[in-house]
Amino acid sequence: MVSGALDFKYLLLDNYKKMKLNENTLATIFVIEHLISQGNPFITADLLSFKMSLDVKEIDKILADLINKGYLEYNVSGSKTVCSLNPLKEKLYEDFENSVSRDDVSESDREVSSNVKKATKEIEKMFVRQLSPLEVSKVKEWIMTGYRVETIVDACKECLSKGKKTIRSMDKVLTIWQSRNDIETDGITTISPDWNKSLEETIKIAKTPWLDQDEKSKK
Repeated sequence: MVSGALDFKYLLLDNYKKMKLNENTLATIFVIEHLISQGNPFITADLLSFKMSLDVKEIDKILADLINKGYLEYNVSGSKTVCSLNPLKEKLYEDFENSVSRDDVSESDREVSSNVKKATKEIEKMFVRQLSPLEVSKVKEWIMTGYRVETIVDACKECLSKGKKTIRSMDKVLTIWQSRNDIETDGITTISPDWNKSLEETIKIAKTPWLDQDEKSKK
């Protein structure tokens, strides 16, 4: 749990300005937390004034504002009224967890975008032309699926060695390679040691049809 790993005071110092709290309110919260930790369940403006340089009226306003914002609450427990900063702590922990999630997503998006650009750049060099938006979209799909940039580049080289210069041909090669890897992962493979010698031979051995009927008719 994040709440067990982080001191809420650290989070509050880092975020109080964004929460539209001033320094007097910040100091008041810290003193409230201190008094609660010392075994004082019921916190009043009078009690706080003994620990602070602010006058009672100013402290009263701060307490009222914290209650209105939902950061401070007073609950009745038996015959006692207990002051709690739990709503403030829960707010800080929740915001922190959300920010971490957003950062993770942003970092992932940046990595995907970077890899798409790298792969696209290499393919365009070898194709000696610019890829269309649809083709770039396919490259992104490969990256999102988990293909490494190096694997995509190798697939492009394989296609060029066979006189094929299309994203579609690359997709077929990547599919066959993935099928082969899946088989090897399961401990069974029908791929011969010299599968890399010929793409057509590899396709035949893997028994994965990928040529369209119109392409077959041209053979």
